[in-house]
Amino acid sequence: MKKKIELLSPAGDLERLKIALRYGADAVYIGGRDYSLRANATNFSIEEIEEACDFAHRLGKKVYQTVNIVFHNEDIEGIYHYLKEAVAAGIDAFIVSDPFIISYIKNNFPQVEVHVSTQNSTTNLETVKFFQKEGVDRVVTARELSKQEIQEIIEATGCDIEIFIHGAMCTFFSGRCTLSNYVTNRDANRGGCSQVCRFAFDIDSNHDQKFTMATKDLNTANYIQDMIEIGVASLKVEGRMRSHYYLATVISSYRKIIDAYYNQALTKEFIQEQEQILSRVANRETSSHYFTHPADENDQYYTGRQELSNQDYLAYILDYDEKEQIVTISERNYFEPNTEVEIFMPSGKVVSFIIDKIYDQNMNELEKACHPEEILKLKVDEFIEKDSMMRLKIK
Repeated sequence: MKKKIELLSPAGDLERLKIALRYGADAVYIGGRDYSLRANATNFSIEEIEEACDFAHRLGKKVYQTVNIVFHNEDIEGIYHYLKEAVAAGIDAFIVSDPFIISYIKNNFPQVEVHVSTQNSTTNLETVKFFQKEGVDRVVTARELSKQEIQEIIEATGCDIEIFIHGAMCTFFSGRCTLSNYVTNRDANRGGCSQVCRFAFDIDSNHDQKFTMATKDLNTANYIQDMIEIGVASLKVEGRMRSHYYLATVISSYRKIIDAYYNQALTKEFIQEQEQILSRVANRETSSHYFTHPADENDQYYTGRQELSNQDYLAYILDYDEKEQIVTISERNYFEPNTEVEIFMPSGKVVSFIIDKIYDQNMNELEKACHPEEILKLKVDEFIEKDSMMRLKIK
């Protein structure tokens, strides 16, 4: 039997890393304070990388570090010492785009894997074969490949292939954007992307409507079975700057879909349930994009785009008193008695109930919860895991 497919989550900081791993990710990818394409994320110091690796390894899981900027001469100074520190901290693999780093890692740190970043825009099997000869362990293919193209690469090379399954898409070819440089003087290929593709532009003086070239987000929940069966090694979620709730929801849903497949319990109805959950956590429309068809006008926003933030996420679970059957929460959005809610947990369990009464920390009854991050208490007669999250019941 083939090795079970990996679910790979982003992690913008240590707290998000722990959430992603607890909610079902097999591995996480992170950025250090340098050489990463998400310079605006909090990112990890060397000390935090060490703590992250310790936490992950105790769970039998892995941490991959991005070193995937497009290097200019001035960027090279310090990279070798930086890699050495990251290896000492416990990193399992580096995700790289610049070829000069591949041989350096392989020659000096053979115990660490090298994964070629999607930023390298790998679109064909001959390029994968080339990287295999250089000692690369995995290739993250360009987002622009179809199911058939991915399958052909896997069958011809036997290489571990990682693909994106969920999250934001780049308007340009796998991240190779120069608009950010020209419009805002921020280099998208060195971690400074200003997302110019999401700007709303004036068309001309005769049009009130704005123009945008942004892509819809990626959602491939309905195609996980296909990905497993063609031999994909790793399924990658985008979003190192996304919220804790987003990560917990998305990772939990894909974990359930993957496990249902291996348990021979994956049904159309089950996928539809998970897609409903995924649709409520995002604020943009989604598409399966290139995996199922050549990109067309239905995968793109042009005018009239709306990105509305939903208020489903109600509270973060801090503790549960089994004797008193009291859950302590940190409020995130407004709710009141008689609200139908559900608490989803790191283990995958979901508890649904109607809120009866809301109490403050001293068990004084409140009419409503209306102060984000206020510490509150609720009566719940089923055991609730710490670090669970409460949301409006998704119907």
